[in-house]
Amino acid sequence: MLNLLPQRMMDCEKTDRRRFLLEVGSLSGLGLTLPQLLRGHAVSAADTPDRTDVNCILVWTRGGTSHHDTLDPKPDARAEIRGEFNAIDTALPGVHFTDMVPHFAKHADKYAVVRNLNSINGAHGTADAIMMSGWQMNPTVTYPCYGSVIAKHRADRNNMPPFVQLGNEVDRKFLGGTAGYLGIGHNPFEIHSNPAEAEFSVRDLTPPGGMNLARVNLRRDALRAIDRFQRDLEKRPGVLQAFDKYYENAFNMVTSPATQRAFDLEQESVSTRDAYGRTRFGQSCLLARRLIQAGTRFVTVSDGDWDTHRDNFSRLRKLLPPVDQGFTALLVDLKQRGLLENTLVVWLTDFGRTPTINPAAGRDHWASAGIAVFAGADTPVGTIVGQTDATGAQCVDREYYPRDIAATIYHKLGIPLNTTHVIGNGRPMRLCEGTPIEELML
Repeated sequence: MLNLLPQRMMDCEKTDRRRFLLEVGSLSGLGLTLPQLLRGHAVSAADTPDRTDVNCILVWTRGGTSHHDTLDPKPDARAEIRGEFNAIDTALPGVHFTDMVPHFAKHADKYAVVRNLNSINGAHGTADAIMMSGWQMNPTVTYPCYGSVIAKHRADRNNMPPFVQLGNEVDRKFLGGTAGYLGIGHNPFEIHSNPAEAEFSVRDLTPPGGMNLARVNLRRDALRAIDRFQRDLEKRPGVLQAFDKYYENAFNMVTSPATQRAFDLEQESVSTRDAYGRTRFGQSCLLARRLIQAGTRFVTVSDGDWDTHRDNFSRLRKLLPPVDQGFTALLVDLKQRGLLENTLVVWLTDFGRTPTINPAAGRDHWASAGIAVFAGADTPVGTIVGQTDATGAQCVDREYYPRDIAATIYHKLGIPLNTTHVIGNGRPMRLCEGTPIEELML
């Protein structure tokens, strides 16, 4: 299903009617929430000066991907720390990854790895909110994620939604991955269906149930009448005014040939689809590239089931190959098409995993050390930032934090770090308090 409503909303935004209007299906089969998205983007874009036109693809592996078993192995440590995977050479002399990520090893000269990331937190839900915004939890404020900030500060292009999330693997317990104080108009346009399935493009972006456009227009007229009635009844035009020119823009967005083409993976060659891997993750990465090409500003590719408390190694044998293939294929493809210069690609996860393997053959949550990957947008390639100690438990020397990840992303996307937003109660909110990771700057 294509969903424009985060899985959990704040109290001030919860009504049955709103959920009805914001989910695609039944009468709202064509994404009725898009006018709200467009309204917010158009208003804010008018007040935003032109900046460097850099887009972003964020890969989020939900649950906490083990740094030990991927890009920061400890081959000389004891077996209960080293684990079951072997270390292999990479394209960078003296740098080793595990044998579960051979594509990352082969292409290590095409991206940068941060090995001294202290995520501060060690709890799911909290991690999504912190890592996707760069801010510590605050019970009175929900900070916006990177995609929502970009959606606010960038004008729409080619009738494409500016912020798209592929998959629903973002923990919304604390509204991570949402627009927070920026308002629901900047939430992601969510695609929950599997792009690796044969009929993905038809099911997600054509009228449901074989409905033709004549019936779509009838439903649009019915929704317009319903909304007028509700608007008069509830006297909340600021929330319910969804059928002006922005509604027409939303309707055009979902039914336009350009949008149809962007989501149609059958437009790609067999060899390109195979290069990404015929998996949900691989095809999501390919779809992310197509969306960026078509005009989307920010795409989150979400992948789940990385909380490996039990059977860490058997599970990673299944989880890692799609990411190893899909992520590196994305970088190669973007580079070949001349898109990597203005597309920042980032891989983030909740936190690292414990150095010592537990009795269930798993690794538990570990906030003191973890990894992040950056590529594109003038990121120095072949860079290894920082290091951990002999057991992978602590960062050695300098540490970077989620706020620094945020500062790096915003800097590369051309959003000034001193940007301030004023929220509903008149309170000014500073966008970021971190420092860009200097090793990732040219």
